[in-house]
Amino acid sequence: MNASEHRKFGFLRVAVAAPELRVGDPAFNAARISESLERLAGEGCEVAVFPELSLTGYTAADLFFQRPLLEAALAALATVAGATAGTACAAAVGLPLEVDGRLYNCAALVAGGRLLGIVPKTFLPTSQEYYEERWFARAATLGRDVVRIGEADVPIGADLLFEITDRRHACLGIEICEDLWTVEPPSGRQALAGATLLLNLSAGDELLGKAGYRRDLVRQQSARCLAAYAYAGSGAGESSTDYVCSGHGILAENGAVLAETREFAFESAETFADFDLERLAHERLNNSSFSAETAARFRRVRFALGEGATSPGALRHPVAPQPFVPADPTQRAANCREIFAIQETGLARRLRHTGSAKAVLGLSGGLDSTLAALVALRALEKLGRPASDLVTIVMPGPGSTGRTQTNATDLAAALGATLRVIPIAPAVAQHLADIGHPEGAHDATYENAQARERTQILMDVANQVGGIVVGTGDLSESALGWCTFNGDHMSMYHVNAGVPKTLVRHLVEWCAEEEFADPVSALLRDIAATPISPELLPLDAKDGLVQKTEETVGPYELHDFFLFQTIRCGFGPAKILALAEIAFEGRHTRAEILRWLRVFVTRFFANQFKRSSMPDGPKVGTVALSPRGDWRMPSDASAAAWLAEIEGLTP
Repeated sequence: MNASEHRKFGFLRVAVAAPELRVGDPAFNAARISESLERLAGEGCEVAVFPELSLTGYTAADLFFQRPLLEAALAALATVAGATAGTACAAAVGLPLEVDGRLYNCAALVAGGRLLGIVPKTFLPTSQEYYEERWFARAATLGRDVVRIGEADVPIGADLLFEITDRRHACLGIEICEDLWTVEPPSGRQALAGATLLLNLSAGDELLGKAGYRRDLVRQQSARCLAAYAYAGSGAGESSTDYVCSGHGILAENGAVLAETREFAFESAETFADFDLERLAHERLNNSSFSAETAARFRRVRFALGEGATSPGALRHPVAPQPFVPADPTQRAANCREIFAIQETGLARRLRHTGSAKAVLGLSGGLDSTLAALVALRALEKLGRPASDLVTIVMPGPGSTGRTQTNATDLAAALGATLRVIPIAPAVAQHLADIGHPEGAHDATYENAQARERTQILMDVANQVGGIVVGTGDLSESALGWCTFNGDHMSMYHVNAGVPKTLVRHLVEWCAEEEFADPVSALLRDIAATPISPELLPLDAKDGLVQKTEETVGPYELHDFFLFQTIRCGFGPAKILALAEIAFEGRHTRAEILRWLRVFVTRFFANQFKRSSMPDGPKVGTVALSPRGDWRMPSDASAAAWLAEIEGLTP
């Protein structure tokens, strides 16, 4: 990703660093910070965060009262500010600062060769190994908004935010160490006022178990604030008179840790990541807390970074090719377990409420209907009902293969479900003849007649047995409109409504591994390996499939990626294409991605009318398309703006 795209798509490269340190030697520390800045700027970093009191060392103790140290710290600050000249990298460093006879523990932001502003620490720890109130005053005691530093009047105060005018959505809030550990961290108010990137200059010591707690604190604050959070902890160069520092640096975004360093090293330790500020801005637009809360008043310091001499190169932000499916097997299994529990509980609640005697579903031998059958079985078990109360109907048609039909009937038997086999070919042929459809015309009418015939059978059988029809279609099919309106689009409860196609297979495989034993598990593994097809077109001369869904509508791994980036992140086609190229490098070409992205956008807009009348079904993840819940969209909305952006992208 080049520098122009990096900026255009709202990424900001941020670093945390713990340079080599000598306590009480600001000149040495400024030199090491400047060297670190040079390296980080060379990596394309645009903001670098250094530890609390990084110009003097946090553990200088009563040396903070010494005039030579305070004056040397100001000289060191000028050195670091000068190091940012000619770069596109801002830096936050810590120093003690005397103002009106009081000493403050401060963070200073420098960029473009100048000092932009100073933020004093709000909360001062004074217990156990910490004794800050011996030396420093709280930010609340500050009696001015501007302080004279050298020849310049510089904004000072805990009410400062720093807005980078030439970086999208980039607004910086600063807090210092203990500020994060308090009941109401200043970063919360900063986020509500518009800060998307929160910087924490820290000097916390290391204790048994503290690193994990600190990591969770940073991660959770980034989630709570819907923000990026950069935490820079002091390194091993701090005095070890009473404790040790490790140089713990953490970069977190909206609840996820992107990068981390904790090396207990005397040498400089650095790490960086690209924060997706555009996604954070989208998250806030969709969060009622940000629209309902009254933002505290902050003064804004605005500055520009310029283009910089270095391209950011490879994106330092995770881009998962399957955003709905965790790469880690343990986490994936945990997610499957939770999703399955949500599905079975939702269906059990509906069966209990309606007093239905049976759960009725069409079993095709494919992934979706298999998952629905397994969910229905467990829902009945939850209600203390026998497996025979699950009525499965296998309805072979002209495109049904022997493999899927055998798997369907064998699965019903292995589960102990009631099985009915009702061929639909004669009824469909009669219907098509009745409406004067040309024989041999295998068009949409031909395909949809089969889906509607199956739905009619399911509805009527449900009436016969006093049951409800359990829908089998999934989230991806709903997004693409890959279902027949008033056919498989309809049911009395849609258990897979919130499950994307890429996750359905993993859920079935998880059931095979953890929920069921042979012969059910063996059948589930074979079903998971079966090509995806609606089986609506006649088989070839060798009884083989001629209709494979992904050859017609496109790879589901791409469509699920597009769905996540569009709905969850609010991204436009250009950014989705750029991210897809990273995620699917070596698997799909740019031209292929662009082709199927056009299909996705076209189908997503054209098929909203189906989603507007979709049945009830449980939400299981952060992306859902229920018109009663997450997604409200006019059925006649135009895709023109999205398609125009796609047309402007080169294959």
